[in-house]
Amino acid sequence: MRTLDDIREEYEFLEGDERYRLLIELGRDLEEMPGALKTDATLVRGCSASVWVYPTAEGEQLHFLADSNAAITKGIVALVIAAVQDKPANEVAAMDVKAALAPFALENQLSSNRTQGIPNMIALVQEHAARIAG
Repeated sequence: MRTLDDIREEYEFLEGDERYRLLIELGRDLEEMPGALKTDATLVRGCSASVWVYPTAEGEQLHFLADSNAAITKGIVALVIAAVQDKPANEVAAMDVKAALAPFALENQLSSNRTQGIPNMIALVQEHAARIAG
């Protein structure tokens, strides 16, 4: 998975529909999430599309699997995951993920229906991180 800085660098050079295509590409590049993990317990509430996030940890390092049934939303969740992937749980729990995503100005690029679930995605990721760091 590409780093958030690498994605931002590419994103800044793009406009309009090209940014949509990049988000769709990011979603396609997500690591495969097995269907058995797509349960009510991993479902992110408040998203216009179905979004699932499943945390794993190897020692202190967090690793997330994620998926969505909508291409753009899957790209958005890929951005969220890129901000926190393979970092220590205590770092993710304390991180300002919203600020890390701010340069993408998603609220200006996408409809409110597509962005309304982002705070819930971030909250779920950080809840998992806090529990694992616990």
